[in-house]
Order: sequence, then C-alpha cells, then structure tokens
Amino acid sequence: MCPTTTASSGRHWDGSPTTARHLRALRIAADSPSRLLRTAQPGRCRACGNRIDWYTRTDHRSISLHPAELHTATVPAGSCWHVEAGIAHPGSDGTSWCRIPHLALCPRGDAPAELTPRLTELRRHLALSTRRLLDSGTFSPTADPPTRALDVAACRPARPVVQILYGRYLAAQPVEDIRCIAQTRRRERCPHPVLAPGLPAGRWTLMPATAARGQLALPAADMAVYSLSSLPYAEQLRWRAQRCPAHAAAPAAADLALADWEVFDPLVHHQHIHPRTPTAVRRRRGRS
Repeated sequence: MCPTTTASSGRHWDGSPTTARHLRALRIAADSPSRLLRTAQPGRCRACGNRIDWYTRTDHRSISLHPAELHTATVPAGSCWHVEAGIAHPGSDGTSWCRIPHLALCPRGDAPAELTPRLTELRRHLALSTRRLLDSGTFSPTADPPTRALDVAACRPARPVVQILYGRYLAAQPVEDIRCIAQTRRRERCPHPVLAPGLPAGRWTLMPATAARGQLALPAADMAVYSLSSLPYAEQLRWRAQRCPAHAAAPAAADLALADWEVFDPLVHHQHIHPRTPTAVRRRRGRS
C-alpha cells in the first residue's frame, strides 16, 4: 500500500485541517474604512467545491486565491499575486513564493494555455477533490441560471441600478436577493435579505441615464432605477452597508463578506440599463 500523507500534513483529503485551530479574538480598528475582517476569510468555490481564500484587491473588488503559496518559478508572471496587509496585489513581492487566482486552477473552467506542469498537476488534484466531494454528496455545484425571456428580464433586472444617498450603484443580484453580509454567532453569513418585510422599501422610477461631461451621449434617455431616496437616512445607510435590520442594530458584528455594490458607470455598465420599470411591464401585461 502507498503510505498516506494525511497524518503528516495535518489535513484531510479535501484540504481542510484535521484539528480545530485556536480561535483568536480579532478586533477592527475604529478608524478602519472597512468593517470586514481581512484575515480568516476562507470559502469554497461554487463551481468545484475546493477551498479558496477571499481577499480585497487594490481596486476594492474581491478576488479568490488558492489557499496555498506556490513557488514563483512555477507560476506564469501574469498569474502571480501577493498579499500585503490583507490586500491582494498583482505581481510578485520579490520573494520566491506567490499566490495564484483560483480561476486559473478551477477544474470546472477552461484550462489556461500558459499552465506549467506543476500547475497542471495541481489542477488535476483539484479535479479529483471535486469528484470526491460529488461522490460523497457533500457538494452540489451551482447550476447556471436559466435563460430568461426578454419580458421577464425587463420585469426583474438581474443586476438592478440602485440609488442610495444620491449615488447610483450596480447590485450583484436582484433587489429581493440582496443578502446581509454580517457574521452570525455560528460564524456563518447571515441568511436574511436586506429588503426586510414590514419596513419601507424603495420604488422603481425612471431617471436620466446621463454621462459625465465630455463623454459620448448614451443611446437610452431614461433608465429604470430602484430609488431609496425617499427612505430615512438611517435606512439608506443600512442598505449601503448591506445589513439586515437585526445586524444594523448590532454594529459590533463583523462583516463576513464584501458588500456587492459597484459604483455605476453608464458607459461601462451600459448592458444593465433598462428603459422600462418592472411596474410598467406588469401594468402593460395586465391591460392586455
């Protein structure tokens, strides 16, 4: 029999540790611009089920990195990342070790052409781990969203434009599916939505799709925006923090994920501009 390396490595076959780590009390500085703890943010890929580490990039977007460091000589220069002060930076930091994005190794995706033999072997190992997770029933891959008809897509935008505190943001999912990012007592993400029943909600309205001065004119004159301008100031702050009412009242609870808001740019996000509001579509269909 081939000797196993599980005992020596201290990890299970799926990469999870065999023994529980000693929990440290982490605190967030009062002057920190983000309430997200920048350490101990593990997760699992929704496509393959393998372990990943979430980090914030320099452009305030999130990136999933492979949890283990790799030798810089085995990683293409364009795939090298390093972590400094909890922030992921592209390129090497001058040492012989670096991190690599999980998308370059994910077995459910297309293999990049520049994979080295070491990365090809690691990608094959992740594919075997995915097969074990599927066979054991501990992982179910996220199904691709079904193709929607044009009228349904216009009725419920997949990524709506939301106006909060006179600023426009692009959401990552429909308004009803925006989820609280706070951490529960079980060290899991809160399952409750931000759109809480019983509290005042926003309203769909048509607003000018204006661009900055000196830029090209947009083809659409108006676009559908989910406006929260009529809500109280505290409610708009809760939406921008992406918290449910319970965790908005508990500021000591840390964030377990990054807020999904993305500053809306009508030229960059032109494919998410909808000329009709969902309520207008429903009224038109009801009259016919």
